[in-house]
Amino acid sequence: MSGIWREILAGLGKSIPEDTGVDAQYVPWELYRDLAAACAERPTVIAQIGQSLDGRIATVSGHSHYVNGPESLDHLHRLRAIADAVVVGATTAVLDNPRLTTRRVPGPNAVRVVIDTQGRVPAGHALLTEPDAETLLVSGTSRSDLPAHCGMLDATGPNGRVDPRLLLAALRGRGLCTILIEGGGLTISRFLSEKLIDRLQVSVAPLIIGSGRPGLVLPEIEKLDAALRFEARTYPLGKDTLFDCRLS
Repeated sequence: MSGIWREILAGLGKSIPEDTGVDAQYVPWELYRDLAAACAERPTVIAQIGQSLDGRIATVSGHSHYVNGPESLDHLHRLRAIADAVVVGATTAVLDNPRLTTRRVPGPNAVRVVIDTQGRVPAGHALLTEPDAETLLVSGTSRSDLPAHCGMLDATGPNGRVDPRLLLAALRGRGLCTILIEGGGLTISRFLSEKLIDRLQVSVAPLIIGSGRPGLVLPEIEKLDAALRFEARTYPLGKDTLFDCRLS
């Protein structure tokens, strides 16, 4: 856990760190203190997804900038500041060309982890060209065109696909204990179906996309008795509503 969050934990109820660019009423410091305490106690996996009211994270073409409002984006960057590592899948890396750095709020950058078994991320994308943070490409094969700030990490199972459990073990072997799964929906769904997520953060925008890419896609169930049920709290983030779901 990064130093800024140790300070939050140490200053429970005493002071609020300075922030920029957002009305203070939309900064859920109670939630961040709680997350800081949880991350200090044990290795923690947090998943974050932003979606419309009808559960879409992008249009059919993959356009997603931006489903959620600026307060939700600030929240996402605070989660990056909490995390030791931030994980995305290849589709998110290719379509969104994200930087995955902490820019909108004060805080350090996490190690960027990209699940990319087929070498899909172009050499000109920000993750491979901007050395603001260490970048690890997760694959069973190596690449020879990587710059100095990038490295390879093998967490593939017998079927050649990345095994979420092996990936978490490999990251924790590097001392990366607080892991943020940022996207996309299929990547988060894989970790969720394996019951590897401790806190699921869903930011819901008052927006209906209609047709588009779904957020979470899990195996079918026949009865609601098999549905995932958990304790959840809600927080206003501008016009959006954040659901903090405790899965462990």
